[in-house]
Amino acid sequence: MQNSEAMALSAALLAAAGELTHRIHEGVVARGFEGLRPAHGFAFARLAPDGATATDLAVHLGVTKQAASQLVDEMVRKGYAERRAHPGDARARLVVLTERGWACTRAAEEAAAEAVREWGAVLGEGEARVLREQLLRIAPQGPVRPAW
Repeated sequence: MQNSEAMALSAALLAAAGELTHRIHEGVVARGFEGLRPAHGFAFARLAPDGATATDLAVHLGVTKQAASQLVDEMVRKGYAERRAHPGDARARLVVLTERGWACTRAAEEAAAEAVREWGAVLGEGEARVLREQLLRIAPQGPVRPAW
């Protein structure tokens, strides 16, 4: 692959990721979840399975622990997350999504599904499926983080 082809592919992937992030954020806001930035969604993605510490979140987001702690403070203040005692480490606090945080996560999933359905309409269902499979081969586990 020529450098110019690699740059064109890189630009297209970044543009698609940026557009998808924008569409998900717009969908979340349209569903009544305000006071959030796309960075919150990337944090929710890490918190959703079983919660995380601020340190785990910092690593996931690629930010300092202080920046992650500030983001957690904001999510807690807005009612999207809460701190709990960590079951395996008495010194640590586990950050978990509240019911409002889970509802916001579901809204983001709905918005993502809408955006991806449109890709299927443009590419055709078969090509959209192939695209998903190929992207999963390239980046099977992320991390899913904002491009600060």
